[in-house]
Amino acid sequence: MLQAQGLKKAYGKLVAVDGISFEVNKGETIGLLGPNGAGKTTTVSMIAGLLAPDAGQVLIDGKPVTGDTNPVKRKIGLVPQDLALYDELPALANLELFAALYDISGAKASKAIDAALELVGLRDRAKDKVATFSGGMKRRLNLAAALLHDPSVLLLDEPTVGVDPQSRNAIFDNLETLKSRGKTLVYTTHYMEEAERLCDRIVIVDHGRVVANDTLAGLYRRLPATNKLLIDLVDGSKLSDPSALKAVPGVQSAELIGNRLSVWLKDLSDGAPGVLAWLATGGHPFDHVSSEAPNLETVFLTLTGRSLRDS
Repeated sequence: MLQAQGLKKAYGKLVAVDGISFEVNKGETIGLLGPNGAGKTTTVSMIAGLLAPDAGQVLIDGKPVTGDTNPVKRKIGLVPQDLALYDELPALANLELFAALYDISGAKASKAIDAALELVGLRDRAKDKVATFSGGMKRRLNLAAALLHDPSVLLLDEPTVGVDPQSRNAIFDNLETLKSRGKTLVYTTHYMEEAERLCDRIVIVDHGRVVANDTLAGLYRRLPATNKLLIDLVDGSKLSDPSALKAVPGVQSAELIGNRLSVWLKDLSDGAPGVLAWLATGGHPFDHVSSEAPNLETVFLTLTGRSLRDS
């Protein structure tokens, strides 16, 4: 349904996007992730047709997105990072305005507006000014505005910024409903748990390039060790060289901070018994053992680095 092919965009000497390519199928949700300044919003803007790429192209259902008035752009819905609403107008008037911009009027507009308000749970607040809405309600209305023309592809640029947990869950429910209706979703976020919950595949970009494009399971396999065993030793000072644990089959690395021993394993069920036996026979008693499974944040930091990004 959506193909980004070799997209490039530069601003003078600054290369914002440097050959990004990926595809999204009908009814699929992909997460577009990356540090600040990685090129996510620029990529979304090119897909939406708001920015012309310096090179490459965007295809929607096999047709290129070109020019300001290309009919294929009607298949795209955009939920921007910044709220695109008029605070002093009621919710209904906001949606009537957006319907008019999509050249939807009369009974068709009324039906589309009613369906969008019903989906996002704001039907009973349709006549209230947006200025009276909470941040979460505004985010949900922002989503409703992007749905009026029934797009096939929905681009969501950090749609849950600054909202409370209840509103976030409501937005998740809305997106899962849209996916069940066959919509294609591209979701950018800095919240890893959102991507883990919503997305079928994850595309990670850094410095304007795709550094990973895979399912969660596929991304986890990129890690040198996919499980961490946490062991609280009775007396950590007696373990002078934790790296000696690498002699145990399946152990990738080990670190001791105080009495907490962290051991990274490729396979938890195969490696953990050997680690515990090694400690017991070596005279290193312990009083608590737990484990941590891999998560998307671990993969993300492994691929993009841990240094702070300000832009």
